[in-house]
Amino acid sequence: MKRREPISHIMTKNVATVQVSDDLHDVIDLVKKNHIRHVPVLEGHDVVGIISSTDINRLTFSSLFENQEGADEAILEMLSISQVMTQKPRTVEATLSIKEVAEILASEEYHALPVIENGQLAGIVTTTDVIKYLLEQY
Repeated sequence: MKRREPISHIMTKNVATVQVSDDLHDVIDLVKKNHIRHVPVLEGHDVVGIISSTDINRLTFSSLFENQEGADEAILEMLSISQVMTQKPRTVEATLSIKEVAEILASEEYHALPVIENGQLAGIVTTTDVIKYLLEQY
């Protein structure tokens, strides 16, 4: 196993993002269309938040009760991305090793971390990325 392999080797580089001023429907569309669970939220080029599929699921009732699509729509119209996202998310530098990022994910109980390079979003790394990497080592 390579001990100092940087996280940039396993991160997702083409990250689906939304702007903080976008509509919540944009996040839902991205999650469904791209089969992803975490979406970094940008203000310009700066990462200001992250929103997960779990955050979205907490807002919707249609999966729990029949005929609740109207209630879901009303909730989505009332809330903004900034009200739902995790603000000021923990980020990691692209040069950190996979081991260092695995330690952060484990100790701080995150499931995804935006990866920053030269002050801008360069990718995203998830627990699944780290697990897949570790499985390849065996």
